[in-house]
Amino acid sequence: MKTIGINHVALVARDMKETVRFYTEVLQMPLTKTVELPGGGQHFFFDCGGGSAIAFFWWKDAPPAAPGIASVRKFPSDDKTAVGSMNHMAFHMAEDELEASIARLKEHGVEVIPVVVNHDDSERTVSAEMHDGVFIRSVYFTDPNGIMMEFAANTKVLGPEDVRHEPATLDAG
Repeated sequence: MKTIGINHVALVARDMKETVRFYTEVLQMPLTKTVELPGGGQHFFFDCGGGSAIAFFWWKDAPPAAPGIASVRKFPSDDKTAVGSMNHMAFHMAEDELEASIARLKEHGVEVIPVVVNHDDSERTVSAEMHDGVFIRSVYFTDPNGIMMEFAANTKVLGPEDVRHEPATLDAG
């Protein structure tokens, strides 16, 4: 079996009109498909580049948001989420676009983690400084639904030498 990428990720919107405005106007992702669901509800798709889409369901009677369970409560201080939940969505972006993306988000009143985060292999996993060991630079923010988003710029090509850890398990044996 061989996949060729992600077709779409489907999330749930609190308010579809607000979600459409955010994704089309702020993030400039074209709305490409809308579906009215039987029995009420909607399913809308946005082009997020590279042949991939981000989609949202909306139901009038959807359960309320569950920060700290199904979504991040507050990044970076309280970013654990439940098994099977989505922690955050990361979109590819060119490194030279990161600063402009921060300015655009702030221009539209979006709360942004105030700095570009340099992910590295140090004990803290992040660095205040850019250096040769940084593999991704990121900007974090949330959408109107409380979903944590990331613009991520790869700074190097990852290879087999970057897989250095055994997977953890809860099993004792």
